[in-house]
Amino acid sequence: MKLQSHKMTVSVDEHTSHLEAFKDFFKRLDDKGVTIEKLPRETIDDYHLQAINATLAHVWNNNAFYRQSLIEAGFSEPKIDSLEQLASVPMLRKDVIRGDKTKILCVEPKEIGQVHLTSGTSGKPIYTSYTLADQYVYDLLPKYLELFKESDEDVAAIALPYEFALPGLGWQRLFQFAFGTAVLSLGKGGYMAPVDKSLELMKEYQATVLATTPSYAALLAEESERYGIKLGEDIRLKKIWLTGEGCSSTFRERLEQWWGCEVSFFYGSTECGVVGIECSEHRGYHVAEGHVKVEIVDPSTGKKLPYGKTGEIVVTTLLREGMPMVRYRSGDIGYLQKSQCACGITMDVLHLRGRMESMLRLGGMEYSPFLIEHFLMELPDVGMWYHLKMNQGELTIEAEPFRTTLSDERLANNIREHMAERIGVNCNVVVRRDIPRTFGKATRIFQS
Repeated sequence: MKLQSHKMTVSVDEHTSHLEAFKDFFKRLDDKGVTIEKLPRETIDDYHLQAINATLAHVWNNNAFYRQSLIEAGFSEPKIDSLEQLASVPMLRKDVIRGDKTKILCVEPKEIGQVHLTSGTSGKPIYTSYTLADQYVYDLLPKYLELFKESDEDVAAIALPYEFALPGLGWQRLFQFAFGTAVLSLGKGGYMAPVDKSLELMKEYQATVLATTPSYAALLAEESERYGIKLGEDIRLKKIWLTGEGCSSTFRERLEQWWGCEVSFFYGSTECGVVGIECSEHRGYHVAEGHVKVEIVDPSTGKKLPYGKTGEIVVTTLLREGMPMVRYRSGDIGYLQKSQCACGITMDVLHLRGRMESMLRLGGMEYSPFLIEHFLMELPDVGMWYHLKMNQGELTIEAEPFRTTLSDERLANNIREHMAERIGVNCNVVVRRDIPRTFGKATRIFQS
């Protein structure tokens, strides 16, 4: 079977850049009918070394901050001889670029095609500037046709923010330009996108794919019952892509049962774009190695960690001209494994463990909120809306009942016993029926 190809190609008038050579690399793959997903490790590593060196030369020649950082780290030219030497390149911290729109800009302002920014929930926002070629040429060069099965026969509903941040428009470009998929631009509950109209549009156009956050997928499922829309009948999805928030595998499995379709994780950010994509084996994210090089470092020392060791995720973008991210400290925690996946994809596998600032310290141990959620969702009587409240090392779980005949007292006791057994820590439990729903990122963790 011939691999599905991109539906459209785009060129930008009178445009050349340091990335032109990589058009030829990916065209050769296309001509052979293969993608980067199943290339030998040595071939991927060779591509990474070339792309990183092209990026280093680009930032050295076009950005004073990057150039000075490299010089201070001992570089006399913007080049590494092996991927092992990448660890000698300075890392980029969020606080250095937060609120500064030109600090790492590597093109003239007139070359900027679009600006995205982070929500700035932990301070000033981070501005990310893209050229048109970044968005419509280079970002579409690597193909992941084993991971994405969408085609021009699908209808994709995108229930992600279109304001400021990347997700909504990023997914729209992917579906439209890569796969020729019809797109329903739902957004996430703005005044032009109330939930009832979003569900009605998905029903009317028979959406087959949904891209959204875990919490909003749960909200849409809940609200469908209120509006008399039957999932699996009125809306028959083949696939849901979850992004924008982390969640546990049990939360994902709950969504699969509710929507009656496969649900997969997608990991990316406004700053770096796509980073990892989950295959149907659901055993971690395959790193999008056409777009990024991912490393794991010790958060305290910055030292690079080997496969299997958990630390901070550091990302280098490979196909950016407007604002490349070189060894960007994401603030996310995880570990890498060499791929031995049954799907046959050779790209490294990334396992996420949450954000550094969200880790919960209980009984002298640190726990990922995803792990706590995983155990909580094992109880079918517990709903998908909950709060984890930390106060002086003590955890209180606020949970909602879900289609249960248990009394609140009995349910609270079941949760207490289950969590004590699973994590070995006693916690307080409050059963509520009024945990607020949100159209933004779900706030699950409260630390005082």
